[in-house]
Amino acid sequence: MSRPTPPTYKTRNWPAYNEALKRRGSRTIWSDPGMSWDAVPTGRRGRRQSYSDTAIQTCLTVKVLFGMALRQTTGFVESLLHLV
Repeated sequence: MSRPTPPTYKTRNWPAYNEALKRRGSRTIWSDPGMSWDAVPTGRRGRRQSYSDTAIQTCLTVKVLFGMALRQTTGFVESLLHLV
């Protein structure tokens, strides 16, 4: 017994189809302007931390959401901060 052939669809409205593809790749990221990316000084000896816990948590959330490696996430977040 043969398999039924799947239906074929023809795109008739190319501008709308093109816009839909563009929107599919679009991402909106909201950031809190009051969030501090720099770490608060602890007053202890040793090297000071570079980033706050909130900034690290934000980067790790972006990493998990988009399924990226750590270095890819670092580059992505740096480019976002450069745009801001």
